[in-house]
Amino acid sequence: MGGLRERGGGRRPEDGGGRSGAVGRPASPGRPRGGSQQAPAAPARGPEDSKAPPLLSRRNSILSRRSSFGMGPGSRRPSWMLHRRVSFSGLPIFQPILKTRLENTYRIGPDKGCRFDVERVQRVLEGTLACALGSTVYSAQGSAPLALSLTELLHSQAKEVVPPRYKLVCHVVLGQQGQQSLLVASRGLWDPETDSFASATFSNASIFAVATVYGVYFE
Repeated sequence: MGGLRERGGGRRPEDGGGRSGAVGRPASPGRPRGGSQQAPAAPARGPEDSKAPPLLSRRNSILSRRSSFGMGPGSRRPSWMLHRRVSFSGLPIFQPILKTRLENTYRIGPDKGCRFDVERVQRVLEGTLACALGSTVYSAQGSAPLALSLTELLHSQAKEVVPPRYKLVCHVVLGQQGQQSLLVASRGLWDPETDSFASATFSNASIFAVATVYGVYFE
């Protein structure tokens, strides 16, 4: 019994239970056992990295837009940038032009030779009516706009021959010519020393007109 040896697949301890070429080979540090590769792990993010990037506000965009107008060192500012007040779009807000106010002259009457000239204004009215109407035919639908246009025309023509500081009131009456009688009367409250009026008439075979211009001195 003591002389018998075991046969068969007895394994030596130094075989390692594997193949003959893998004895004592250390595993590589960068590659795990099993042959598969893994990507390196991403670094951990802090609380500051998880925040979204800050958005530009409207004010910052306007300031950056203003700074892009070529304002380099030694360059002159545009004239519109000298204004202190600007709008939201960066354009200047121009101040309104103030109306000139004149001091009181304490004059209660016109100067000598600067009064309302009745004869001169009457000649202007007669010539303007003759040129404007001429051979005009009366029309019931067109009488109202015709009277309005005549009033504006007579007012502008009389203003050229009336001295300054006079307010003018123009009145025009139009009608169809039919051999009828007509009386036009007026009454006003004014100063007879400085205020006056002029009147003129015109008529043809179809239409007649009576124009009156009142001149009131403005103190």
